[in-house]
Amino acid sequence: MTHSLSLLGAIHTTLSLIPVAAGFYGFARHRAIEPATRSGRIYLAGLAVSVFTAFGLSSTGGFNPGHAVGILALLAAIGSLLVPRMSYVGRLRPYLATFGISFSFFLLLVPAIAETLTRLPSAHPLADGPQSVVVRTTLLAWIATFIVGFVLQAWMIRSRRRGMVRE
Repeated sequence: MTHSLSLLGAIHTTLSLIPVAAGFYGFARHRAIEPATRSGRIYLAGLAVSVFTAFGLSSTGGFNPGHAVGILALLAAIGSLLVPRMSYVGRLRPYLATFGISFSFFLLLVPAIAETLTRLPSAHPLADGPQSVVVRTTLLAWIATFIVGFVLQAWMIRSRRRGMVRE
């Protein structure tokens, strides 16, 4: 079961690598995707382009779960940018903002994982569909990675806050 990429599919895939690379760079360099940094701005712009170019693609001929995940990723990213202005959430602001941007990155890779495993290697893909054991297991590992990563980010935020109080 091989799937060939259309021209738009190839463009979308190429453009979608930009926020993935910027996101991984942000996590490696800053331990988070920081919207105020260059990599954070590249991530946000790349996320928007990736989601919008996906709307021209559909194996089912219309709106599909991948489109919904993309919209949710955009909403999470936008929410993470708005949270710092929400004084009523108080001390939760840095945690919620970090959760939102990290969750958007998590969501960005969900369709990417499924598509990659069902398309590569092109001669004999690792999975035969999104319900495949390989896809489900990989997504489960990705969920666990996200949870552990966010817990570590929250711990770092808390540690920084405690350090600021002591100074």
